Amino acid sequence: MSDLKDRLRTDLTAAMKARDSLRASTLRMTLTEVTNAEVAGTSARELSDAEVLEVLDREAKKRREAADAFEQAGRGELAGKERAEGEIIAEYLPAQLSDEELSAIVGSAVDEVGASGMKDMGKVMKLVQPQVKGRAEGGRVAAAVRSRLG
Repeated sequence: MSDLKDRLRTDLTAAMKARDSLRASTLRMTLTEVTNAEVAGTSARELSDAEVLEVLDREAKKRREAADAFEQAGRGELAGKERAEGEIIAEYLPAQLSDEELSAIVGSAVDEVGASGMKDMGKVMKLVQPQVKGRAEGGRVAAAVRSRLG
């Protein structure tokens, strides 16, 4: 079993004992998504820590998008709940890159590729994505590349 999945289960047990219903329900839903990913496809398999991180990243993104949708619909209480769940999931994700760190990575990739304009954005993104995987959202990376090239 992956260390991250084991940590999620341990934390779920602790949340249930502490009667922290928000944390317990969030971790329960997250573990369910991990299990669904394990049984998806032609045969069941155990996910690695990197694959569990991908599931956690997807879940965190769902919470951010749902919170934005609820906020736009004037449902502040539901948006707050989604944000709280997202914060719980974020505890298990690697620390996000700061704007300066992201800019430095994008700058070195632009120099390495020799990019001269927007037509080279795909080359730069291809080089940057593996370096920032899980530490910066794709839209944020694309915006940084656009601002550097544009």
